[in-house]
Order: sequence, then C-alpha cells, then structure tokens
Amino acid sequence: MPVHSRLALLVPVGAILFTVSWLVLGAISPGYELFGTVIAPYSWVSQPVSGLGLGVTGPWMNGAFIVGGILVLVGTLASAGVWRSLGRRGIAAAVLMSLMGVGMIACGAFTLEAMMLHLLGFLLAIPLPAVGFIFAGGSLRKLDRALARVALGGGVVTLLLFAIFMATFDASGAGGNEGMAGLVQRLLIVVAMSTQSILVVGVARRSAAVDRPVVATRSSA
Repeated sequence: MPVHSRLALLVPVGAILFTVSWLVLGAISPGYELFGTVIAPYSWVSQPVSGLGLGVTGPWMNGAFIVGGILVLVGTLASAGVWRSLGRRGIAAAVLMSLMGVGMIACGAFTLEAMMLHLLGFLLAIPLPAVGFIFAGGSLRKLDRALARVALGGGVVTLLLFAIFMATFDASGAGGNEGMAGLVQRLLIVVAMSTQSILVVGVARRSAAVDRPVVATRSSA
C-alpha cells in the first residue's frame, strides 16, 4: 500500500479520537465556568462540545482538538496529489477539506473564552470543508459515482445541519441547559468527519488500485 494511502487513514483515526473524547469527557464533566458564570451540570444535549474545553476536562478536550486536528490535516494533505489530478474542483476540494484540521487545531488553541478566534476555528472546521465535499463530488462524478454521491450528500447534509445549529443555538438558553443545540452540533460533527474520512480514504485507495497494475507491467517489462 502506498505511503499516501496509509497516511490517509489518519483522517478516520483523528475523527474517532475526537469523537471518543467528547463522548467520554461529556459523560464525566461536572460543568464549567465561562466569563464568571458557572454552567452545571454539563449537558451534551444542550451544551456545545467546546464547553468541554473549559473546567476540569479542558486540558483533555483541547488536547483532543489539537491532536485530532493534526491527524486529520496530515491525512488530508497526504491525499492532495490525488485530488490535484482531478482538476480544479479536486484542488478546491483538497484545500477546503484541509481546513477541517486547521479549524480543529484553532479550536483547541483558543477556547470559548477567546470567543471570536474559537468561532473562526469552528467555521474553518465545518462549513468550509462541507463546500469542499461538494467540489469533491463534482470532481469524482465521472470517476467514481459512489464516492461522488457520498461527497454531495455529505456536503448538503453538513451545510443543512450547520444552518439548523446556527439558527437554534442560543448562548443564554444553552447556559441554562435548555434546547437541543448540543445534540444538533454533535450530529453535525459526526456527519462532517465521517464524510471527510470516507472521501480521503476512498480516493487514496482508488488511486493505489489504479497504480498497482502499472507497476506490475513495468516490472514484467
């Protein structure tokens, strides 16, 4: 298996690490303090994942943001050559999807107490890669229809969930553990990271499968 195919597996590894982290830390978090306001108990239904970056779970969650982001970024960049071969839309897809890792790292480096920088990280990590999924779908349409459908479907669903989250999230309500914005955000994250994992690993393996016969032919020659 080529190096870029092995490195592409870092994307699902990073996604799993991040998901397991917020699941476990969300179950044990007693709450947190934000701008002098104590928010307790922690509710994964109402509270955003970013709340786990504060309080006793802060070092662990922020570490998961950063380490998971590095894994996603390296894995996505490893497949950049494949996306580049698919033309302009493929290049656009690679650039936008790479922002997921960058955004995760930013969210880990800047907690909710640095609100604007943390929000910037969130925008880099979710809606922009979702646009990249749509570009990926266009570039894969004639090459691999199954992957193209995953890309287009994942992009549309991610953007839809992002819009729902932004429309339903209310900081004051979430602080009182009201509403379901936290649940919507978690579904949004899972869809986005799953789509990126499938696309990056899928194109890397497809490239490896296409290259293999060529290598064999050259060897026999």
